[in-house]
Amino acid sequence: MVEENIEGRNAVLEALRSGRPIGKILVAEGSRPGPLQELRRLARERGVLVQEVERMRLDRMSLTGKHQGVIALALAKEYVTVDDILRVARERQEEPFLLVLDGIEDPHNLGALIRTAEGAGVHGVVVPKRRAAPLTAAVGRASAGALEYMAVAQVPNLARCIEDLKSRGLWVVGADPQGERVYTAADLTGPIAVVIGSEGKGIHRLVKEKCDFLVTLPMRGRISSLNASVAGSLVMYEIVRQRAGGER
Repeated sequence: MVEENIEGRNAVLEALRSGRPIGKILVAEGSRPGPLQELRRLARERGVLVQEVERMRLDRMSLTGKHQGVIALALAKEYVTVDDILRVARERQEEPFLLVLDGIEDPHNLGALIRTAEGAGVHGVVVPKRRAAPLTAAVGRASAGALEYMAVAQVPNLARCIEDLKSRGLWVVGADPQGERVYTAADLTGPIAVVIGSEGKGIHRLVKEKCDFLVTLPMRGRISSLNASVAGSLVMYEIVRQRAGGER
């Protein structure tokens, strides 16, 4: 498993040329375009996102102090396809059970969700190309090793991916504070994909509109929502309970 990021223009260029798995490249805002032209071209060919950030952020992330305005987030694991995930379900002779994450950018939340997903028997996790934490070593550590056993697919458009899953016979349920029914009262059996949004913005509107229905978690206290990894864990294990024949 990769344990450090890749810092500096030449180091990142060589990583791209060698085919090393990279989740995202961070470039300091205001950097001169000339020296980064080849880097951006190679990143585009590899399908690696290049994101401009404040130089101060790179300074905080850098371990060498010589990042030259460029840090690549190395992957601890390569992505698979949605077809690969559905193949896992077929090989296990089980109805598909997917976790779709919309806007989970915190690596600790992502790792915690992957850990629970692996324990709950989820066949794979789907994340968007943008607005998602890459599969770095930090995610691997937060997952307590579960990342090694979990298939993760990266897609360019979550809304289209959901449409595709529905065309393949999966029900898609989103966890949302405005959901029409409590998660324990909904029928969550059968082939299913669960959508969990970020803590700040929740599920994006276009993604939410593609869901078959929305469920909510009852809140009895003064706060209005739960941590994304906690909410996702509750819904995933309700599916486990219902699949085991538990009464709603």
